[in-house]
Amino acid sequence: MSKTLALKHYFGKELAVRLTSLIRPHYPPFPAEAFVECVSMQVEPLELKARVAIISEELQRALRLDYGSQLDILLRILGPENDKETGMFTEGYFLMPVAHFVERYGIHDFERSMDALYEITKRHTAEYALRPYLQNYPELCMKRLEEWSKDGNLHVRRLVSEGTRTRLPWAKRIDVLMGDPLCNLTLLEPLLNDPSAYVRKSVANHLNDLSKDHKELTLAWMEDKLHRDWIQGPRMIRHAVRHLLKARDEDALALVDRFLVQ
Repeated sequence: MSKTLALKHYFGKELAVRLTSLIRPHYPPFPAEAFVECVSMQVEPLELKARVAIISEELQRALRLDYGSQLDILLRILGPENDKETGMFTEGYFLMPVAHFVERYGIHDFERSMDALYEITKRHTAEYALRPYLQNYPELCMKRLEEWSKDGNLHVRRLVSEGTRTRLPWAKRIDVLMGDPLCNLTLLEPLLNDPSAYVRKSVANHLNDLSKDHKELTLAWMEDKLHRDWIQGPRMIRHAVRHLLKARDEDALALVDRFLVQ
């Protein structure tokens, strides 16, 4: 049984019961039995992402309030921040429907929704939920992400890189920000020497994505940073251009040969 296949069963009756127990203290009218039953009846034939969508849809129906009030309640169940580089998935999976709730129902309320994603990503991740906001509010997102790239929380900084990846696994491909790969590179620049290896790995993955569609610009940008103050660059470069190296691209091979740490 694959990991994904096994994981999908988490998003069913048991999680519905857990969410009910978390929400009821903050919203006593929450229809616990109906919520659990509706989730249980619908998810059985579905795969992981569809199960998550069902749970967020039933949350929206069960919380008979306006979006802002619904969000206030859901933010109260997030729990403590994750202070480790690991655990955002294994310990925070119960929040995936909450992130999807913001993704699906909050697009009309940019400020509240972005504030919510900021809090969610400290416990789980908001890399998928961020995508529609990038497409609908590119300039506002760019400004917010520039601020987040300097945030004291490593998961917030990682979201800047991971959430804007053009080829993020499990997510629909998106174009570079505002149609310009330099926008993506601008966001990555403050993260090149990030103290967190977790963040740096995301940056390398992002650069690898960019190199598939914007090879010349991405390689030239990386070489410029390697000549300047990209201290971590020699340790990251091979991972950042691994797609090109696999294809035996001469320009990528030459770049790695010049800067790779032996």
